Amino acid sequence: MTAIKNMLMSSVIFWVAWIVIPLIMEVIPTVGNFIILLKRRIMKKKYKPLSHYPEVSLIVPVYNSAETLYACVQSIYQSNYPKDKIFVLLVNNMSQDNSFEIYSKCQKDFPNLSINWMNSKQGKSKALNLALFNCQGKYIIHIDSDGMLEPDAIRNIVTMFENEQEVHSLTGTVLTNPELIDQTNRCALRLLQKMEFGEYCQAFLSGRNFQSELNSIFTLSGAFSAFRKSAIMKTQLYNTDTLCEDTHVTFQVRFQMKKRVALCPNAIFFVDPIESLNKLYVQRQRWQSGELEVLHMFRKDKMNIGRSFFKDFVMRILVYDHTFAFPRMIWYFAIICLAFINYPMKLIVTSLVFLFFLYSMANFLLYICIILFLKDFPYLRKYYARKWYLIFLLPLFNFIVFWFRFAGIINSTRKTRTWRTRDLHEEWNDFKQVVMHDFAGAHRVLEKIRDEVNTSE
Repeated sequence: MTAIKNMLMSSVIFWVAWIVIPLIMEVIPTVGNFIILLKRRIMKKKYKPLSHYPEVSLIVPVYNSAETLYACVQSIYQSNYPKDKIFVLLVNNMSQDNSFEIYSKCQKDFPNLSINWMNSKQGKSKALNLALFNCQGKYIIHIDSDGMLEPDAIRNIVTMFENEQEVHSLTGTVLTNPELIDQTNRCALRLLQKMEFGEYCQAFLSGRNFQSELNSIFTLSGAFSAFRKSAIMKTQLYNTDTLCEDTHVTFQVRFQMKKRVALCPNAIFFVDPIESLNKLYVQRQRWQSGELEVLHMFRKDKMNIGRSFFKDFVMRILVYDHTFAFPRMIWYFAIICLAFINYPMKLIVTSLVFLFFLYSMANFLLYICIILFLKDFPYLRKYYARKWYLIFLLPLFNFIVFWFRFAGIINSTRKTRTWRTRDLHEEWNDFKQVVMHDFAGAHRVLEKIRDEVNTSE
């Protein structure tokens, strides 16, 4: 009887210890998100249609963008917003290709659109600031040159601004372009891009949608963001001392100006899908490092977890993304260790299957929410609905991204700030050199010991 009791107790302790981290970190928050997003969709705000069309400025930073610039400007031209109310400013940051020729072609092909060119030799942030001082109109929209606006995006952004006067900054919904994904020839890369598409859907139509409802958006998307001109011009503009100038300007609007930041879920901007696993690694490292930089700039004197955790959403994000990263890492490595401390392999495999089921159920809830929020976009909704198998693939993708972001946390401790981040090949080569150096050192020590022993004999 005692043996059975001990076995049951050990099993209970095992299951509690094994699932508590993923349950707290992933599953429970997702259920909460689902409930709030369902409420947000059912009780959707009804905006009054625009009775007049305010003038808007679109800033498009250009850096060796010849391949994508034309499609970007064409998407602006094809927007369902009056052309005479759109002022486009292409700010060139030392491009070395024929981007200017593409600009000239756009001027000829889209004569009804006001397109202007500015040269800057000061880096992206200063180039954006230069553009801000030359903007016109009531609203300023910032988009990247390697993406395309959905036709209703500008109209939907302005409509939300006009109906919600307390909102001073908006981030649009950024998705990878489904057409480009389907054109990818390599099966493995196409599958990676589809998983990235699913992640973007979750990040914006679920994650930032949920944050917008609770007024807790951490960052405006650098690829697609919008401001009231009266708000952005009162900030310190884009900061030149961080890799994440978009996060920095978000913190300025939210914490220094005390203005609301929100998501416009029906304003969609399509970006190019990721080109390789290497690019994904570099991208997520850079995002993570920039996030930590901005947190340090704004919150270094307010890092009291005990007093701030339940009051400050930034502190909760910091604990979730960074402080809990180390126990999550240890938890992952515990999988290997369990096999060596007399835990039955059947129990380990069963627990992994159970965790995979929990993660898949959480993704299924988000899948339902995203389909609901894509109701106004039948093509996108149909495309996403057919990718139902992503429910089971995204846990693996998120697992990989976690390690990429964790590498960003580690590398950020080196206190070196650069846009150029080492990719997977470079990291792997460095790792091999360190291992070879360490083993060479150990080999030299063994040789010396062997020589001493042989000499003594």
